[in-house]
Amino acid sequence: MIPLKKIFPVIVVLITLSLLGIIYIQVSWIKNAIAIKKEQLVERSINMITDVQRDMLSTRQTYIMFRLNNKKDPAVTKGFSLDMDRPVAYVPAMSDIYNPQQLRELIQSKMRKNHLDSTRFEFAILAPIEGIGSQLKLHSANFERAYRENEKDSVSERKRYQVTYMPLEDMLNLSPQTESLMIIMPSDDSIARQLGLMITGSILFTLIIVTAFALTVRTLLNQKKLSEIKSDFINNMTHELKTPLATISLAIDAIGNEKVMSNTEKIRYFSGIIKEENKRMNKQVESILQSALLEKDEIGLKLQAMDVHQVIRNTTDNLQLQLAAKNGVVDLQLDAINPVIMADDVHFSNVVFNLLDNAIKYSKEDLEVKIQTYNTRKSLFIIFTDNGIGMSRDTISRIFEKFYRAHTGNVHNVKGFGLGLTYVKAIVDAHKGKIKVESTLGKGSKFTLEFPQE
Repeated sequence: MIPLKKIFPVIVVLITLSLLGIIYIQVSWIKNAIAIKKEQLVERSINMITDVQRDMLSTRQTYIMFRLNNKKDPAVTKGFSLDMDRPVAYVPAMSDIYNPQQLRELIQSKMRKNHLDSTRFEFAILAPIEGIGSQLKLHSANFERAYRENEKDSVSERKRYQVTYMPLEDMLNLSPQTESLMIIMPSDDSIARQLGLMITGSILFTLIIVTAFALTVRTLLNQKKLSEIKSDFINNMTHELKTPLATISLAIDAIGNEKVMSNTEKIRYFSGIIKEENKRMNKQVESILQSALLEKDEIGLKLQAMDVHQVIRNTTDNLQLQLAAKNGVVDLQLDAINPVIMADDVHFSNVVFNLLDNAIKYSKEDLEVKIQTYNTRKSLFIIFTDNGIGMSRDTISRIFEKFYRAHTGNVHNVKGFGLGLTYVKAIVDAHKGKIKVESTLGKGSKFTLEFPQE
């Protein structure tokens, strides 16, 4: 099986390339969709204009025929002639045939037929006036406002509207005046609105892919981290359990020796070794079980008023042998005026013990440990300072993680599972306190604990 740490970079690169490919495809798809939509809108607009023009001219022809058949119509009897060389006396203007409501309904029907937005448009029928310009013969309610807004837009700006002119004349051009129909519709910026659902879905899909990518990388990192923790824990557990098991095995073999069996003092000595090593193994097992309780937040605290100074003195006295082995001294500067806090006696004592024990373990000869206490208005501070081997920044950021231990190569001169500081952090948090770590590699460490006082 290939280790995760070897294939992890390859997996990250593949996922990153896949994500970039998906984003590129999404962007290309959106661009193509907008381009296609523009072409469709142009085509639909042309079809709509043609349909409107055809219907209006057809309606005018029908209107003329109706008036021709009406013999009593004075305009027909007096002025109409089929002689093509003779000017026609009566060909009605479009503004005489349609009113604004009828023209709006006609344009709307043709827009709907060609799948265009039939809710936002303005229109007008214009007739040219020689030497002046054009005259509005008929128009919608907001036509003039839309026209003015469109005229205000500079050429460099994207027009908010598209303006379409449509000549209203037939092949024979029988009308004495040339009229035009002007339609003002939203410009191409409406494409984004019309494609809004598709674009939103595309963006949402891309966000889902990005989120899935982030979760995948996070899972891979967690798996890599768990794999490292598992390896470290197995190595530590092997070293921690191997020594007492070997000692017990040797003691049992010694007791089985005929020379020892006849010597009561030696049997008592080797039995004591077996008992001590058994206690040591039980303690290690208890520390692992205790970590499981910490993970489940099942720490049962029995709070009572406790003198912190007394706990520190007792713990220091109990560790005198370990201190002597490192030629170490403890400088107690217990200056707190009020050293009493509400705490669990057993768990708080373990916190002080673990911090002192770590200072002893991770130190060289001539160890110096300083323990200070002082009060603020609402808190009690306890500071543990040592001149030990110190920690790197990476180690400081991870020392409270379960089973984590600073790497020391293949040397396992420091015993433990990496649960001591995890326990300390959990107990301090359970007492609603705070813990802060400062350290310099090769110079020592400083642990600052703060506990509330009420």
